[in-house]
Amino acid sequence: MQVVILAGGYGTRISEESAVRPKPMVEIGGRPILWHIMKIYLAHGLNDFVICCGYKGHMIKQFFRDYALDGADVRFDMRENTTTLLRTSNEPWRVTLVDTGLETMTGGRLRRVAPYLNEGPFCCTYGDGVGNVDITRLVAFHRQQGVQATVTAVQPPGRFGAFTLPADSHRIGSFKEKPGGDGAWINGGFFVLEREVLDLIEDESTVWEREPMERLAGSGQLAAFRHEGFWQPMDTLRDKQTLESLWSSGQAPWKVW
Repeated sequence: MQVVILAGGYGTRISEESAVRPKPMVEIGGRPILWHIMKIYLAHGLNDFVICCGYKGHMIKQFFRDYALDGADVRFDMRENTTTLLRTSNEPWRVTLVDTGLETMTGGRLRRVAPYLNEGPFCCTYGDGVGNVDITRLVAFHRQQGVQATVTAVQPPGRFGAFTLPADSHRIGSFKEKPGGDGAWINGGFFVLEREVLDLIEDESTVWEREPMERLAGSGQLAAFRHEGFWQPMDTLRDKQTLESLWSSGQAPWKVW
């Protein structure tokens, strides 16, 4: 099964980093967050990736070119003008990098990579979020549901302490520091999709999370895989610092490999 990673956006909310590199190339522990996401999938036996590039996509291409060379013995044959990678310690990844445009929306990016997708279902996620999602269980759940699309439902990490305050009292009834999600479930990425969903994407201006997902939900073709474990997007510099701190402590929950 292939994995599509949406990695073409501008990342404006983390402009401190994305001004000089695409958001998926922002590093956690000395490796791009994109690398971390791919390692999560590899831990579940998925190694065929299609990456939707856009903003500063040349930097993503350069990363994989250099990564392949750095992890291998290399033979340059100047006479034949060939380069051969010999013994390698790299992950057994197959990576297809597709320029999906600067202004293309998420749905449009999926439509752009359709020619590179095999028949059957595929995984899809964003290039800026990690979690200890059980991809094996997710795929099995999708097949069991018999739907066209499955999204991983998560409860976002809380940012503030919360308490109950009865209307007729000045005394706090209960207090919980930074509760997760406030009871709400949101789109955490880590999708499993059937190829038919691509037919719901009109053009490059289509936002995947709007019309296509709304239509799938309305027709009973969108299932939710509840993930109650760790999940963290990297939307802001604060999020990056949180992930960096977890990695540095040796207790990164998404490190399932």
